[in-house]
Amino acid sequence: MTGGVPEVLRTLARSARRPVVLTGAGMSAESGVPTFRDAQTGLWERFDAASLASPDAWNTDPAVVWAWYQWRAGLVRRAQPNAGHRALAEWGERTDLRIVTQNVDDLHERAGSVVAAHLHGSLFEPRCSVCGTPAGPIEPLTEPVERLDPPPCARCGGPIRPGAVWFGEPMPTGPLDVAFDCARTCDLMLVIGTSGVVHPAAGLPVLARESGATVVEINPDPTGISHAVDHVWRTTAGIGLPALLTD
Repeated sequence: MTGGVPEVLRTLARSARRPVVLTGAGMSAESGVPTFRDAQTGLWERFDAASLASPDAWNTDPAVVWAWYQWRAGLVRRAQPNAGHRALAEWGERTDLRIVTQNVDDLHERAGSVVAAHLHGSLFEPRCSVCGTPAGPIEPLTEPVERLDPPPCARCGGPIRPGAVWFGEPMPTGPLDVAFDCARTCDLMLVIGTSGVVHPAAGLPVLARESGATVVEINPDPTGISHAVDHVWRTTAGIGLPALLTD
């Protein structure tokens, strides 16, 4: 792993006119954001993360699901954007950068970036489970509790649900359409900190390359798309992006 920038990547970044960045969990790892299953600590250890993140769990006991998600939101809120997030925000001030993320955190936004698409939703965009009306900001938990009744929707009175996409739910068409458009129209795609195995996000680098873009993977480890990109740089977001994007 190294922060030394390959000259070909520096040239690509400087010449890009329509860059797109696709980010996954590795983008936020250096901020200390707990992974999906790392949030299973303390009283949550006896719960299965995948089971909690499902329509069935919500229908069975929404108070348990809401409590877990508000605890996760509190963990994320205490984290801070890392040097990689900040480098992307600064790059976005100089070029027509579009960010597509698989992450449900808000670290890109807190660093100063505008996110084109949150493919898997956001912990900080809860909505009514009945009518879909956005709920607005809700203060996350600072201490875990096993049950917490969801607040009622101001419009219809239905329970407010987390804004993250659950297992078994279809991907929201709006963000997905934006992501596909980004892939088709970019001239450079940086794929950062994603495993490359979760679809449809894993297909975006392939689509970008087929549409004429150069695709670069920035990840300390091999992934499911390493064989399908133009360049691979084995480094982390926090180390590599500041070095790559500093003029």
